[in-house]
Amino acid sequence: MLQAFLAYASFSISDAFSKLLAGRLDPFEVAFSGGVFGFLILPFIKLKHESWADMVHTPHFGMWCVRALAVFLATASSVEAFMLLSMPEALSLMFLMPFFVTILSVTFLREKVNGWAWLSVALGFIGVLIVLRPGFRALGFGHLCALVAAVANAVGVIAYRLAGNNTPRLSLFGSSLFGPLIGNGILMAHGATMPQGVDWAYLFGYGFLAALGQLLLMMATASAPANRVALPQYSQMIWGVALSYTLFRQPLDIWEIVGVTIVTLSGLVNWIRQKIVTRYLALHGTALSKNPHIANQD
Repeated sequence: MLQAFLAYASFSISDAFSKLLAGRLDPFEVAFSGGVFGFLILPFIKLKHESWADMVHTPHFGMWCVRALAVFLATASSVEAFMLLSMPEALSLMFLMPFFVTILSVTFLREKVNGWAWLSVALGFIGVLIVLRPGFRALGFGHLCALVAAVANAVGVIAYRLAGNNTPRLSLFGSSLFGPLIGNGILMAHGATMPQGVDWAYLFGYGFLAALGQLLLMMATASAPANRVALPQYSQMIWGVALSYTLFRQPLDIWEIVGVTIVTLSGLVNWIRQKIVTRYLALHGTALSKNPHIANQD
C-alpha cells in the first residue's frame, strides 16, 4: 500500500509537468519523450542475474504486449486530458480506474470483492458525476481522453497480475517503456518540434517520475490484490487540487469541491474497513478461528 501511495504521488507530479507543456509541445511528443527519460531508471531496477534482453523476453509475451499497449494508451490519453482540462477534473474521470479494476479483477482474476469495495467504487462514481455534471455542462475531447486513460490503466493493472510472479521484473518494466515509445513515436511523426529551454526540464520531470510511478505500482501490484492496489489512487486528488490551486491558479467551484470530497472519501471507505478488520482479527484471531461462522461474517 505504501508503494502504491508513492506511485500515485509520482504520477501526480509527473502529470503537472505534462500540463506545463500544454501549447508548447505536441502531446504525443511529450508522451514519447517521457518514455525516453524513463530509461534512466533502468540501472536502479536491473538485478544482477537479469539480462537486458529480459526487457522484451517473457514467458507471457501476450501479457507483455497487453501491458505495452495499455501503458501507451494511458500515457497518450492522460497527457492530452491534462493539457485540455484542469487537474481535478481530469483526475476525477481517471478515478473510475478502481471501478474498472474491480470489474476486471472479478472477471479475469476471480478475486473476491466484498460489499465495502463495491460501496467504495460506487461512491467514487457518484463523486465523478457531481464533478462533471453531464447534461449541465459540455463534455469534450479531454473528458474522453481521461476516460480512456482510466480504462487503459485498469487493463495494465490486471495484466501485471495475469503475468504471474515468475515474470522478470525487468520485463514488466520494459513493457511500460516500449509501449509509449513505439506508439507515441509513430503518432508524433507529423507534429514533433524541438523542445526549447525549460521544456527539457519539464520533459525530464514528466518522464522520470512517470517511470518511477510505473515501477512502484508494478511492485505494489505484485504483492497485493489488484482491487486493493487501485484504492490509493484517490490520494492523487489531494495532489491534483493542491497543484491546481498553487501552480495553475485553477480554483474549484462549489460542486467540484463536493464531488472531489466524495471521490476522495470513497477511496478511504474500504481502506478504513480493512484496517479495522485486520486489527480486530489480530486481537481476536484465536477465538474467531474456533468459530468459522463468526470468522466469515464481514
